[in-house]
Amino acid sequence: MSPTTGRPSLRDRTRDEVFALIRDSRDLTRSALVELTGLPSSTIGHAVSRLLAEGRVTESAPPAKGPGSGSGRPGSILNAAATTTRTGAIDFGHRHFRVALGDDAGNVIDEEIVQLNVDQSPARGLDAAAASLRALSARNSVSALTCVAAGVPGPIEVDTGLVCSTTTLSNWAGIYPARELEKRLGVPALVSNDASAGALGELHHGAGRGHRDFLYIKASHGIGAGMVVRGELFEGGTGFAGEIGHIIISGRPELCRCGNRGCLEAVVSVPSVKEQLSHTHPHLDVDAVDLATLNDPVTARILNESGRTMGTVLAGLCDLLNPTLLIIGGELGASGQPLIDGVRASVNRFAQPSTSSAIQVVAAGLGQRAELVGTVQLAAALARA
Repeated sequence: MSPTTGRPSLRDRTRDEVFALIRDSRDLTRSALVELTGLPSSTIGHAVSRLLAEGRVTESAPPAKGPGSGSGRPGSILNAAATTTRTGAIDFGHRHFRVALGDDAGNVIDEEIVQLNVDQSPARGLDAAAASLRALSARNSVSALTCVAAGVPGPIEVDTGLVCSTTTLSNWAGIYPARELEKRLGVPALVSNDASAGALGELHHGAGRGHRDFLYIKASHGIGAGMVVRGELFEGGTGFAGEIGHIIISGRPELCRCGNRGCLEAVVSVPSVKEQLSHTHPHLDVDAVDLATLNDPVTARILNESGRTMGTVLAGLCDLLNPTLLIIGGELGASGQPLIDGVRASVNRFAQPSTSSAIQVVAAGLGQRAELVGTVQLAAALARA
């Protein structure tokens, strides 16, 4: 999967094509796959090696050759694994959700993204996510899910899994997503704040590898932080740590959905950036545009200023927590270098020099997949529990 586009890479597509052939046939060899696909033997070999490592394919010795059956070593036999269990993961966004299958080590086996207004109807969103996870399981010959983890953009009560108020998904307040998924899928489930899940994804598979203390900022329709302290995810006493979107910027008049004025996410978020673009780019369909595709000077200025505003809040957090890394994720994090440079400038300006000099500011290594990869990690932990 490409970390920048969120679409399957060429190697992923080749692996899936090879798996489909093995699944739909019986007793195929590598040489037979070369003939069927027309791909080089090295490409087939790499795809088969991945499928074997993922446990999706089994390999067995060929039947013994009888007398006079010719020379040459016969190829080993490949078949789809007869029984495969996987974990499930769901990342709920504002207008989409992502689903994935994972193994017990927390590696992503397969994934897909579905465009849907998730906030409009929580029941519809949960139904669609469960159906997509079942379809993904069938596509990968998964016999059963062992458990499911989900990431939701908003404060999650750690002991109960309750989605509390001021969530980006306003209609989800008061819902227990883990319980709802257990009803739909019949397996144990847990729910986490999506920024915390994103931090976990970056810690194990992204830009956070090798760092013990960092902040992951999910900057999209809302703003939230996932905090890694001494190599462990920190969620606070009740699970609400990282709700930085509601830190107030003095003097700003923007009204936030929480009822206060000047909250960070009311000033800096995808909706606020696109509102500005609607004035500077009147002929642009701002609701549909991918911010990363805009490279004109006016857009760069808007994104840089947004990064600077975000950085004024992050500078205080840096003085408090002394991280060595700030990872900016979400749609704004993927928008390009101007926003990252803006964050860097404000951290340099407002954090103490001894603090800011030790900090790197980078875009998420996993792009907008960080939250999904993190929920796969959470599902693996639940499976081992």
